[in-house]
Amino acid sequence: MDTSNHLEDQPSQANLDPVRQEKAKEYGRIKRRLMLVDMLMVGLYTIAWLFPSSQLFGEQSLRASATLRDILYGITTNEWLVVAGFMLVFGGIYSLLTIPLAYYSGFILPHRYDLSTQTLPGWMVDQVKGLVVGGFIGLIVIQVIYALLRLTPDLWWLWVAGVMLVFNVVLANLGPVLLLPIFYKLAPLDQERPDLVERLTKLAERAGTRVRGVYKFDMSRRTKAANAALTGLGNTRRIILGDTLLQEFRDDEIETVLAHELAHHVHKDIPLGMLVGSVMTLGGLYLASLGINWGVQTFGFLGVDDVAAFPILMIVMGIFGLVTMPLQNGFSRWRERRADDYALMVTGKKEAYASALTRLANQNLAEIDPEPWVEILLMSHPPLGKRIRMAENY
Repeated sequence: MDTSNHLEDQPSQANLDPVRQEKAKEYGRIKRRLMLVDMLMVGLYTIAWLFPSSQLFGEQSLRASATLRDILYGITTNEWLVVAGFMLVFGGIYSLLTIPLAYYSGFILPHRYDLSTQTLPGWMVDQVKGLVVGGFIGLIVIQVIYALLRLTPDLWWLWVAGVMLVFNVVLANLGPVLLLPIFYKLAPLDQERPDLVERLTKLAERAGTRVRGVYKFDMSRRTKAANAALTGLGNTRRIILGDTLLQEFRDDEIETVLAHELAHHVHKDIPLGMLVGSVMTLGGLYLASLGINWGVQTFGFLGVDDVAAFPILMIVMGIFGLVTMPLQNGFSRWRERRADDYALMVTGKKEAYASALTRLANQNLAEIDPEPWVEILLMSHPPLGKRIRMAENY
């Protein structure tokens, strides 16, 4: 069946499903509780490493992190290997402890609310892939941090912030061609939907950006939710559309959704976001440097470059992230509202955009009107209810 022709025959205005909205509210509440549990687990686990180790290691006077450091130095004196070994143990234990939570939140809950299409073996493979890729990237970052701690113990935080900015630019450029294919199969859309490809390519040209193709990726192997994005920088910039989006959305709706994504390019949101994020990171790292200096005096660590003080770095950055999260989300919502306005202006299709947002609410099980505190503290986008009303009244 030709999905595009079938959908073009449907009315342009999608209707909000009240049953799905009730489920969305339940689903949102459960996810927020699970997020709180996860944060508590991270905090308690990290703090536990600063307490004296048990008789298991035979060194009750030493803290758990210092005990592990001494064990590793007993095996090798290579600083790089000691850091790698510490992170492997620290992260590995936490990953094992959180398997039940990850299984419930990532597999059981989405299936219970009819969002997931993924099999258990498929979910397990994704977890392993995520652990390997995330662990590899995370280890590179940690190794850079400790190399700079050793080279410039007073100003390491300033250099790390600069390196992180460069790293984020490289990752944004290479992610679509190196990381995305690890998790999804991408296929050019030219043969399957040539009219849509031409429409979206012209839309990108009107926005002053050159894309290296329009691709479909297989979201349906994992979820019933829909998504689209403009990924990459420069030569790697491409439009990617979830097959779930292509199956359920009309071409006009897809055009308005992509116009929103293109707005972030027009408004320079990606470099601006990186700049703002780097400033925030700089502030967090500076506070972390103060925390580590305090830890050296209070807990008797060997120096600021002592890997045993890593839990303090984690705690300070975690608290800083929580405190600044409302500010970052507020900034993000402001940019998203501007992107909505651009999508409506450049396409002139307010009914299609309102319809697309309504379909997203139904299909993605997104709560359209959450409580104000949820929006202020946790949401990087304005609630879908506000966005739908903005489109309707544009």
